[in-house]
Parts: sequence; C-alpha cells; structure tokens
Amino acid sequence: MIRSFEERVLELARAGLIHGPAHSSIGQEGGAVGSVLALGAGDTVNGSHRGHHQFLAKALQHVAPKGLPLSGAFPEDVEALLLRGLAEISGLDRGFSHGRGGSMHLQWKEAGAIGTNAIVGGGVPPAAGSAWAHKQAGTDRVAVTYFGDGAVNIGSTLETFNLAAAWKLPICFFIENNQYAVATNVREATGEARLSARGPGFGIASWRVDGMDPLATYLAMAQAVRYMREGHGPAIIEADVYRYFHQNGPFPGSAFGYRTKAEEKEWRARDPIALVAKHILRRGLARQADLDGFVKAADALMDEIGSVIFEPLPGGKPGERRIKPGEWPDPAFVDVGVRGDLSEFDGARVLAGEFSGGTEEGRFVDAIASVMGRRMSTDGSVVVLGEDVHRLRGGTDGATKGLKDEFPGRVLGTPICENAFVGLAGGVAVDGRYKPVVEFMYADFMWVAADQLFNQIGKVRHMFGGDDNVPLVLRTKVAMGAGYGSQHSMDPAGIVATSPGWRIVAPSNAVDYIGLFNSAMRCNDPVLVLEHVDLYNRTETVPSDDLDFCLPVGKAAVRREGAALTILTYLVMTEYTIEAVDQVGVDAEVIDLRWLDRASIDWDTIEKSIRKTGNVLIVEQGASGTSYGGWLADEIQRRFFDWLDAPIERVTGSEASPSISKVLERASFAKAEEVAAKLTEIEGK
Repeated sequence: MIRSFEERVLELARAGLIHGPAHSSIGQEGGAVGSVLALGAGDTVNGSHRGHHQFLAKALQHVAPKGLPLSGAFPEDVEALLLRGLAEISGLDRGFSHGRGGSMHLQWKEAGAIGTNAIVGGGVPPAAGSAWAHKQAGTDRVAVTYFGDGAVNIGSTLETFNLAAAWKLPICFFIENNQYAVATNVREATGEARLSARGPGFGIASWRVDGMDPLATYLAMAQAVRYMREGHGPAIIEADVYRYFHQNGPFPGSAFGYRTKAEEKEWRARDPIALVAKHILRRGLARQADLDGFVKAADALMDEIGSVIFEPLPGGKPGERRIKPGEWPDPAFVDVGVRGDLSEFDGARVLAGEFSGGTEEGRFVDAIASVMGRRMSTDGSVVVLGEDVHRLRGGTDGATKGLKDEFPGRVLGTPICENAFVGLAGGVAVDGRYKPVVEFMYADFMWVAADQLFNQIGKVRHMFGGDDNVPLVLRTKVAMGAGYGSQHSMDPAGIVATSPGWRIVAPSNAVDYIGLFNSAMRCNDPVLVLEHVDLYNRTETVPSDDLDFCLPVGKAAVRREGAALTILTYLVMTEYTIEAVDQVGVDAEVIDLRWLDRASIDWDTIEKSIRKTGNVLIVEQGASGTSYGGWLADEIQRRFFDWLDAPIERVTGSEASPSISKVLERASFAKAEEVAAKLTEIEGK
C-alpha cells in the first residue's frame, strides 16, 4: 500500500502537481513496516524529511491493526487516511496540517505519529521528550525516532544519545542507513561506517539488521522494544536500506552521477515487497493471483483518491490535470495558529490593577523560587530541567532553591546539551501530559540550541496546522555587568521577538515576576521569561500571602506619567530610566512594556501615550546589532506616524558584545548614565 502511494506521489511530482519536494521512500518500506509491526497502539514515532513510509506504516497500523485484506476491500478509514496524506503532500486544506506541512511534515497524533521533520537530526530531541513523558507517566510505552545516515553525525542526535542513555529513556534511535546523504556516500562522511557502532560508546544497546528484509527488521525491533519496555533504557537499530530514487523527485541517483546503474540494480534485486511475496508464495499463504489482485486494488484506490482532489486541466493536453480549486486552503489561513488564542486564560484570576495583597521584604531571586514552587505544588504536571538546577542550592543563582527536595523526580539536572534538553522539553510540551520549565544559565546559550528553539518549538504549532499546544517556559538571564564577557551577556529579546511562535515576558520587579511567570505557566504557547542579574539579589517588596495571580497578557505598565516624551523600556532598564528621568527633570512618561513579542505588546497604552506626547524614546541595555528596539521603532512609525513630532530616538549598547575588562564591559551597555545623556540631548534640540 505504501509503495502504491509513493509511486503516485512521484507521478504527481513529475507532472508538477507537488509544490516543493517529494522525498520518496520507495525501496525503504521494509524497514518502516517491519519496525512498526513490533510497536503497540500507544507507542509514538517521528521521522525525518523522508518519512512517508514511516508515517503511513504507523497510521495504517492505527486504522487497520489486523492488516489489510488481500481481497482489496479496503476499510473506509484506510481510504480516508490515504486521502488526507496525499492531500497534505499536495499542500491542500483537507490534509493533516491543512497543507502547511507538505511532504516533509506529516503528523497524526491520534495514531502516534508525532511529526516528521525537515531539519536533519531535528526530530531526535523531541522524540526523547515523548519517551520521557511515557516513562514519567509510569507506562511501558516507547518512542521511535527514524533518521538517516546523515543525521547520525549531527550534534543534536549525539547529544540525545547521551541524554537518553543517562536517563534510561525508552527510545529507539532507528537509523535508516540508505548509504547516501543526498549524494555523499556514508563512507565519505565518517571514519566508522557501521553507524550502530556509536551505540556502545554511549552505553546504548545496538542492533544492525538488513532493512530490506521486513521480517529480520521486525525480529530485531521486537527484541529492542522488549529491552526498552523492561526499563533498560534506549536502543539503536541500524537498518541497511536503499532509496531507489534521488534525494528528491522521480529520477534515480545514477541520473546525477553519484551512483551507478549496476549498484541500483543490485539493491533493487533485494526489494522488500518482492521478498515478502516470495515467502508468502513459498509457504502457500496466498496465490500469485491474490498478490497481483492486491496491487491492482491498491493502485485503483489511489486512482479513486486522486479523482477527489485532481481534475482535468481546462484546455490542457490529454491526461493533464490540476488541483481542484476548492481543495486549496484559504489564503486568510496563512497566519492562523502561529500562537494560540489565549482561551486558556478563561476563568484565570488576572489582576486588573496594582497588586493589593500582603507583602514583605525579600530578594527578587527568592520570589522566583517561591512562585516556581507554588506552581509545582498546585500542578503535578510541572517539571523543571536545566544544568545544575538540582545542585548548588538552587542552581547557579538560587532560582530553584529547595525544589528538588520538595518535588523529587520533577527537578532534573541535565548534562551540558542545550540542543538535546530543550528539544526534549519541546517534545514533552507537545505530548501534553507535562509542562516543562527549562532554565538556560545564560541567554547566549540560545544560539547553541537555535534549531530546537526556533525551527522546532517556535514553529511546531503553526507548521502542523495550528492546533498543537506548546506549553513550555524557558527561563534565562541577561548578565550584562557580571563580567562574564561576550558569550555570556546578551539580551535575546530582539532575536526572539522576530522569530514566530514565541511569547516574551520581561519583569522589572518581583511582584511583576510572579504575575508574569504565572501567566507564562498558564499559557499554551512557548514563553521566554527574561531575568536580569542586577535584579536577583535586590531586596524589594514581594507578595507574602498570594502567589497565584496572573498579570494580563499584552498589558504594559505606566511607571511614571508625563506629557513631553514617551519612553518605552523593559527589564532592569525600567529602574535605570526612571532614575535618569528624575535626574534630568524631563516630563517623560515611562512605560514598562512587560510583554515584548509581536502578538502581546500593548499597542493601546503606547498609542495613548504617543498621542499625548508626540515623541518616543526606546531604551534598552544591549548591543545595537541584536536590538529589540529596531523592529519596535519601525512598527511605531508605521502605526503612529501622524502623531509623531520628531524621529524616534533610541538608547542601546554598543555594536560589540560586552568584554571581560570591567572598563570595556561598562562602555558596551547602557544604564542610567546613557539614558540621562540621551534625555539631555533631546532636551537641547
């Protein structure tokens, strides 16, 4: 059935009816089918850009767990599955993700197919998250992540090998060694072409099998699944397979010169479907006529499915077709589902004004630990993970103080592997049974994990149709002034604000931290919570008897009213800005933005202030090149140009990242002195 489906995809690609790539898996079906048959209904799988066969194998097992009848009388569920699958690959609305995923992003969570992935190795960490959730929930379910010989050398894959082994996660790393990463042979790409040989170095039990033989694959996978279900940890299976066609499209690799026709003929002689047919006939389980009839029935079913979404091209040549106009998604759907609709805040206790509960004096960083502890005590699904969060009396800054002892098994100290552990957290969030809170010691480490943060976590909801919740909170600190230099000091707000999918909060005081953190925890989107080292040890007024309130999403705070100038700022610069305003004596209105992402910024408060003052100054601390204020200034001038009396002014740090030298470091970022200088300059104009 998979072969018939794939042949139809290549026909459509040849006819120009598939927009984008068509990564055929023809030749590799034996590994997918043999491995999936060893899995149960509750097990989960994901795969790579070449994942049609894995997706269909798992989905067909879901709708037809006893197999498909040789008579060709296919159940309606099978026809519906194949129709939705072909529609998705064709980019159509009735597809699983309304056409957004296409050939490379196939997901049907009800069937346990949690999403194929176009980034080489990118799907491996999220699959570990699915495995972690299976284990944490006390089940014996397992996860399988399929990837190829190219991905086996990718950092995120190797990091996840180590993390899964350290935590004994029930995940099978299924390596489809199809011998080529596009046109580069595996022996050119690595000094150890036995890819399963990586396993023992990480302490992972490993198998190598002929993936062209579905029975051999099934037997190896059954052993690996039994091993994982018994709690021994991860497994690696290397299946030697062969894609008959090029990386993308309907032509063989020999047409591009990197394979020979003789090599392709040799592998085709080991075709998995022909091998199964041979065994069926040898054992007298069916006749050749039965097998031929099944193939004809499968092809007929694909013809029937094609007639639903394709039609003759008006005025075209005989046989030319087009996609029926009514099958395309509505262009208005283009941005739907980048983030959720915030309906999860229905019934939440959201402060309309200032906090009025009991207060006491306390440190900012202790308020962080207190509100995290409160959320963990009221919600058993919350888990905390990051480097050293379980040690050093609450991590390097004390933000997780006391949580490990109070919540055993839910505060997870990770190896140094940001790509793997934040990707795992992303998989946990999409799984939906647990809500991860991830700590990055420094914001600069986001670059190390950029694929998982931006290509995976930030895009997954939209990419798979807009319905997947991604309830993940990422805490990190801005450390300018701490002397940690160029690679430990950045403010990431400008980068994250221009990356779709994320929400961003930037608290300037402990009361706001508690309310914004609670909102972040309630939100079904990934939320970046920014903290600043200058605030951690500051003693201030903190709530003493109420850690359960939320601050409204998309609501800024006017910290100082004024009529001559609107100043927009956030995080610790709010305090420094007010200090500078008081020093210079400017009649300025200071707005603490609090929410920084495009979807959550408080345009109403900003507009009201600009209409009053006619002038805008954007104040931030960090480097000018990665500035948050750059896009904000552009948006303000387009929205509010008619009310501006002068160009938008800005305060930022220098072009360079902060240096280790105390003098050079101080020269690289902004504080009250730089704001005061800018205010004096504005006053003199």
